[in-house]
Amino acid sequence: MDTINKLKNFARKLKSNLFVLYLSYKDSRTPLFAKIFAICVVAYAFSPIDLIPDFIPVLGYLDDLIIVPLGISLALKLIPSQVIEENRVRAEEIKEDGKPKNWFVGALFIFVWILIALWVGKLLYSWFYQS
Repeated sequence: MDTINKLKNFARKLKSNLFVLYLSYKDSRTPLFAKIFAICVVAYAFSPIDLIPDFIPVLGYLDDLIIVPLGISLALKLIPSQVIEENRVRAEEIKEDGKPKNWFVGALFIFVWILIALWVGKLLYSWFYQS
């Protein structure tokens, strides 16, 4: 049971760090490169599309277990510590009030993935049927 509790705590910490990254991305004191990297990490973590699909045995969960935590760690190091600490406090306050919903950002991500799917579909169509 000790291992399961450690994994649950790690997952909880990871989830809260993602929200801290999201808040830090919106902070004006965060450097531009750190903002870009942070939003990429947050978008990838919440995206239903993975670098390595989950149905591939063992390797499918590699990104969830290694790539995302490494991305979060690196993004947190790029952001000034004062910004991180203030956003940790804000994240806890928001979590106590209930989860925020940003429908615009969600719709934007869906729209971008649809555009990518259409682009890939067009490439595949031209590759297979126009050759």
